[in-house]
Amino acid sequence: MNSVEKQDIQRCISLLKLADQLKGSSFLITGGTGLIGSALIHLLSALDKDVNIFAPVRNAEKALSMFNDDELNKISFFECDLSTYDYCKLDNVDYIIHCAAPTSSKFFVEKPVETAEIIIDVTKSLLSYAVKHKVKGFVYLSSLEVYGTLSDGTKEVAEDVQGYINPMSVRSSYPIAKRAAENLCCLYAKQYGVPAKVARLTQTTGAGISKDDNRVIVQFARLCAKGQDIVLHTNGESARPYCYITDAITAILYILLKGKAGEAYNVANEDTYISAKGMADYLRDNFNPAINVRVELDDNMGYAPITKLKLSSEKLRRLGWSPSMGLREIFYNLIRVIHESES
Repeated sequence: MNSVEKQDIQRCISLLKLADQLKGSSFLITGGTGLIGSALIHLLSALDKDVNIFAPVRNAEKALSMFNDDELNKISFFECDLSTYDYCKLDNVDYIIHCAAPTSSKFFVEKPVETAEIIIDVTKSLLSYAVKHKVKGFVYLSSLEVYGTLSDGTKEVAEDVQGYINPMSVRSSYPIAKRAAENLCCLYAKQYGVPAKVARLTQTTGAGISKDDNRVIVQFARLCAKGQDIVLHTNGESARPYCYITDAITAILYILLKGKAGEAYNVANEDTYISAKGMADYLRDNFNPAINVRVELDDNMGYAPITKLKLSSEKLRRLGWSPSMGLREIFYNLIRVIHESES
């Protein structure tokens, strides 16, 4: 972990009110080398010396390099194909948090079949395991992309709202598969009593970003930190709220322990709602006035259609959760991490 990640985890522990309910538990966490999965593992490892974590990963060597010796004593990494692995080999799992999924728009377009199959098949395998082993809790990490195309940025979007997704678009491989996986969670909760809940995350970022993270908020922060102009390849009209990683992982734990089976919960900080163009201008005005913001249109980047998703987190807040990091704090930490990684 870098220094900002360490500070984040300690701060997260001080704010988390559910820690006692997690002590001595065992977890199956997919996506353990990703931003959210790794942050969850860092947090759970720091919370309790008796926690036990099973983490199937595609690259065990990478996974082992991301955690310290104390953490590795609590984690069982195993390298496998998540779609074909026999999860029934694992015993005594209390909670499943399914974080793994493709995240690159380029991958969605170039490998749409693999995108859909990974999302649906792995989710089904984990739900089947949850039926046989009667787990205490299950959270599936979904995406704001399940909302499809919504263009009225004045109205808050609650969990019962749905926009249009074109089923004949290759780019729809991701959001349609995410919708299907959400539906599987609902079906398994209803038919088999699996305590499956869905966390619909807005774009989440934080101190654990990888060097090849190309999401817009990280790209813009990186350019700002380096004093380079921010170039948009769309008009930057799409708008959404954001969520800092520590707020996201505490939200996931609230949903795990207090959410209702078969239901979805938006995870977002409404106060961070901003368009891509607005974000670029915000960084220039608040962090580096020497840079310029330019628009150079490019229709071949695989971007999602223009959407204005003013997500409401009211349902999640009723569970007791509240975000702690606004847009300024998010960018401050991102820029710190970027500078630290290059020093």
